[in-house]
Amino acid sequence: MKRLKPMDAAWLYVDTANTPMHVAGLQIFSLPEDAPEDFLRNLSEEARASRSFAPPWNLRLKPSPLRGVLPAWERDDDLDIDYHFRHSALPAPGGERELGVLISRLHSHPMDVSRPLWECHLIEGLEGGRFALYTKMHHALVDGVGGMRMVQRAMSTDPSAPFRPPWSVGADYGKKRDTGTASSAALATPSLRGFASGIPSATRALVNSYRAGSSDGDPQVAPFDAPRSVLNKRISAQRRFATQQYDMRRLKKVAEGCGGTINDVVLAICAGSLRRYLKEANQLPRRSLTAGIPVSIRPQDDVAVGTAISFIISSLATDIADPRKRLEAIVASTDRAKKHLQALPKEALDQYTMLLMGPYIWQLLMHLGGRTPPMFNLAISNVPGPKETLYIGGARLEAMYPVSLVSHGQGLNITCVSYVDTLNFGFTGCRDTLPSMQRLAVYTSEALDELERLCG
Repeated sequence: MKRLKPMDAAWLYVDTANTPMHVAGLQIFSLPEDAPEDFLRNLSEEARASRSFAPPWNLRLKPSPLRGVLPAWERDDDLDIDYHFRHSALPAPGGERELGVLISRLHSHPMDVSRPLWECHLIEGLEGGRFALYTKMHHALVDGVGGMRMVQRAMSTDPSAPFRPPWSVGADYGKKRDTGTASSAALATPSLRGFASGIPSATRALVNSYRAGSSDGDPQVAPFDAPRSVLNKRISAQRRFATQQYDMRRLKKVAEGCGGTINDVVLAICAGSLRRYLKEANQLPRRSLTAGIPVSIRPQDDVAVGTAISFIISSLATDIADPRKRLEAIVASTDRAKKHLQALPKEALDQYTMLLMGPYIWQLLMHLGGRTPPMFNLAISNVPGPKETLYIGGARLEAMYPVSLVSHGQGLNITCVSYVDTLNFGFTGCRDTLPSMQRLAVYTSEALDELERLCG
C-alpha cells in the first residue's frame, strides 16, 4: 500500500456528484497513410488484450480503518478492462463541435471510487481521417504535469514503434518497485513528521502572502482579494468544453516584444477574452479578476504517483482597458508572486500549498464554495508538453488538449499544454454558468491579434 499525501487525499474528500475531481487529456491523431480500414478496430482489440497494468493505472482506493489516518492506494491487477477502456464513434460530420459535445458529456460523469480511478475512450469518426483518445484520471492520482509525462511515455518518436497501451507504461515504468510491506502506523508516521517539520517556514510565508498588496506599489495579489463574479457561483454537474490552438512562435514574439514570458502572454489573452465575454454579458466586475496559477514543483525526471504542485495568485488586470497596460500589470503581478514562492525552502513547499489551499478545500468540504468570497476567480495553468512529434501505433499525434476540473465557486478553468511548436488551450466550464462558452476561445484569438499589433 501507498499512503496518500494530505493534498492528494483532499481531492478525494471534496469529490461530489456536482464537483467530480478528475482531470483528463484529449489527444487528436491522424491515421497512417497506409492504414488499413480495420486499423482502429485492431488498435482497440490490441488495447483490450493488454493485461499488464502499471501504477497508477492499477491502484484502487483503500479507505483507512482508523479515524484521522489518511487513506491508501492498493494494487488491483485484476481490473475490468471493458469498463475502463471504451470504443465509440462520433456522429457525422465528426467536426470540432461534435467532438466537443461528446467530451463535455464524458467529462460530466463522476468516477466509480470502488475501481481504479481512470477511463480511456478511443473515439473514431473525426473528419479528415482522424481519431481521438480521451483519458481521465482522478486528481488524487495525478496532476497535469504528471499526466502529460505519462501520455508522453506511452508514445514514441518512431512511427514504426509498436503500440503500447498507456496503462502498460504507467508512472514508474522502468523503475524498481518497492515490494515491502508496512503497518498503517509506520506508513503514516514518516509522512506526518516530514509534513510537520516545514510548517513554521510555510506559516511565515502564508502570513506574508495575506499581507500582499498592503504597501503602495506592491503588485502581489493576496488570497481572497478577488471580486465576486458570475464565475464564482454554485455549479451544476454538467460541463462545457472548448479548444483553441496557437503557433508557439506567435506567443514568443509577443513575449519578447513586451518583456514578459509566454505564461504572461497566456494570462493576457485569457484576460482580454474574459473582459470582453463578461462585458458583453454585463457581468464584468469593476475590480480586476484574479487567477490561481498552479506551479509544478515536480523534478524534471519525476513521474511518480500523486500531485506535485503549488500555487501563485496573479491579477488579470481586467479593469484596464488598454491591452498593453493590462499585459504590463500582469507581468508585474506574476513576477512578484513567483519571487514569493521561490523564497520558500524546498522542504516547506508541500506544507505551504496545504496551508494556502486549506481555506479553499475547507469551503468545498463545508459546502461554502460559491456562497463565500472566492480565493481567486478562476484557475489558469500552462503545462509543458512533448517537444517532439509523437506517434502511437504509427498514428501521428496532431494536437493535445487538457480537460480540467471546476468546483463550487470556481466555474471556469483554462489550461493549456505545449506540443512541438503549438500551444493548445482547453476551456472547461460549468454548462449552466457559462452559456456560449465557445466565444471565450474565439476571443482569445482576437486578444492575441491585438497584442501582436501592439507588441509584436
